Amino acid sequence: MSSTISPLAPKIVPDMPPVPGVGFTTAAAGIRYQGRTDVLVMSFVPGTTVAGVTTRSLCPSAPVEWCREVLKKGKARALVVNSGNANAFTGKTGRESTRLTAQIAAAALLCKSSEVLLASTGVIGEPLDATKFDGVLTEAAGRLIDWAWIDAARAIMTTDTFPKLATAQVLLGDVPVTINGIAKGAGMIAPDMATMLSFVFTDAPIAADVLQKLLSKGVKNTFNAVTIDGDTSTSDTLLLFATGVAKSRGAPVIKDAADPRLTAFRRALEDLLADLAEQVARDGEGARKLLRIQVNGAVSKKSARRIAMSIANSPLVKTAVAGEDANWGRVVMAVGKAGEPADRDLLSISFGDIRVAHDGARDPDYDEAAVSAYMKNDVVDLTVDLGLGRGSDRVLTCDLTKEYVTINGDYRS
Repeated sequence: MSSTISPLAPKIVPDMPPVPGVGFTTAAAGIRYQGRTDVLVMSFVPGTTVAGVTTRSLCPSAPVEWCREVLKKGKARALVVNSGNANAFTGKTGRESTRLTAQIAAAALLCKSSEVLLASTGVIGEPLDATKFDGVLTEAAGRLIDWAWIDAARAIMTTDTFPKLATAQVLLGDVPVTINGIAKGAGMIAPDMATMLSFVFTDAPIAADVLQKLLSKGVKNTFNAVTIDGDTSTSDTLLLFATGVAKSRGAPVIKDAADPRLTAFRRALEDLLADLAEQVARDGEGARKLLRIQVNGAVSKKSARRIAMSIANSPLVKTAVAGEDANWGRVVMAVGKAGEPADRDLLSISFGDIRVAHDGARDPDYDEAAVSAYMKNDVVDLTVDLGLGRGSDRVLTCDLTKEYVTINGDYRS
């Protein structure tokens, strides 16, 4: 993790209340570096339901494969997350490591190994020695707490420069319930069904299949609308846990995704996911500017998403933003190469509220001084209007700086 906090980091860290039914602690297991907190251990009360989305990479990590099996049953009693080693591309050794880690956690937390979820982040291709968890997890199980969420978020950081947290309280029926979330991610970010690692917790009593529908829908315009560098991780994992403890306070048990009592909860969950996703974009490796890309006038939302991602993943666009250059020619390039319907002579491009291109040419009122001043902002809004239809979408990314190359050039050093 970096010692220099991103200039785009949120100015205020939210006050995270406890989530009834969730206990956790952190530990140093020496996964990659000695003396560094690198393990997060979480325990859930019996009856906790879980849903999740994982990477669509065809080279998933061993923990991702383990989670997919556990998620089929929709029940969870524990979560173990480590940083420093992704346990990805580690073959049979990696699968054995996940099995042993789950067994150690189950013994420490008095549950079944099939109720333990696992996630790992860090270097790919190096075996993870699961015996390092032996003793550490047993000791950790004896000091679970429910309040130091910032420590939990810090424990899963790798190249992140700040911990990512979000919280919400909402009524389920007439009963207030809590939703807390943490995330990590700064590089190798082009999520496809999830982000690198993110975990969300609530005390609401919601069935696993309903959680799954909420999460699968909620991720589409949040985590899946963020890109840092166009690279989808082997380890992408987003899990949503519901302890159900609010049932004892009169909260209704939700077994149907169409239940109207879910409306406020669904909205709060999506807002929380969006908050965490933006924090990931703000912490892009070496980032100095947040770039918000809005595409309007496409033939469909799907087409707008693809065009927005083409712009967001363009190194030329991102380096122009880093250099505070409103180089709309590079935006035109990215639109044209996206493989989606576009008409050069209908295209309009704006930075902030300054239109720089219109009807396929430079705007007649183009003012270089005004747009140059705008590009000095920490947050840059880029709007593209294709003039073809009603499809629109929004994607978040960041600029591409020299620091990105330095961080990734030294990653395994």
